[in-house]
Amino acid sequence: MDQETSSPSKPSSKPQRVRIPGTLPTGADTPMVVVYDQTQDCPYLEDLTARMPLEHPIARLKPSGLDSLLARGYRRTGPFFYHTRCANCQACIPVRVDVGQFRMTSSMRRIANRAKRELDVRWGAPKADEARLNIFNSHRLQRDLARHGPSTMADYHEFLVATSVDTCEITFYRNDQLIGVAITDIAADSLNAVYTHFDPSHSKYSIGTLAILLQIEKAIQTRRQYVYLGLYVAENRHLNYKQRFLPQERLIDGEWMVIEAN
Repeated sequence: MDQETSSPSKPSSKPQRVRIPGTLPTGADTPMVVVYDQTQDCPYLEDLTARMPLEHPIARLKPSGLDSLLARGYRRTGPFFYHTRCANCQACIPVRVDVGQFRMTSSMRRIANRAKRELDVRWGAPKADEARLNIFNSHRLQRDLARHGPSTMADYHEFLVATSVDTCEITFYRNDQLIGVAITDIAADSLNAVYTHFDPSHSKYSIGTLAILLQIEKAIQTRRQYVYLGLYVAENRHLNYKQRFLPQERLIDGEWMVIEAN
């Protein structure tokens, strides 16, 4: 799940309204069952109460069905999907990048070039093992995200390996040592960035940014239009970095709006 309460700051640029593609019902051709719908402490902002109903598809989602859910602001955690329905807050804003419009900055280009020189990047099926779990726990501890202590192997598997859609794992190696993992879903017309974690001692590689750049590159190569980045929360330091990927589209009041600058 993405990581953070009041309304988000308004973008300085005037947004352009873009119609949400498609008119399929929620869940597309696969019905969804609500398995949990109660208020909880907000995971993204302090001292707020959140409502984030969990829904489970009754069968594995087709790629087109995943596109439909993502276009409506849904996020995936394990085999479940959720979207925010908080009564008094709209700080969480789903974000996506139209890869044909994306403009890489000079700093992003440096990150990508350094990775090509120094890292080995591999795409494969998601796995759960000690190396991945250790990196996950170190990453969350260093970023103050381990609210309930270290995760177990079962926790890791349920969060990042269990899935109800087509899912891939991007792994990052430095001298044959695993230093980072990114999980991405494969839809018909998009990729969905689920979660990235990395060894804090290798933070110089900016693997969070690198993972998004690789997914944008993959979407271009496979002729997909979007990469979904998850939730943007202006006041959350773990989520507001997404504003750097421009131009981008944000789902505001039921419409995707183009943001050219912040």
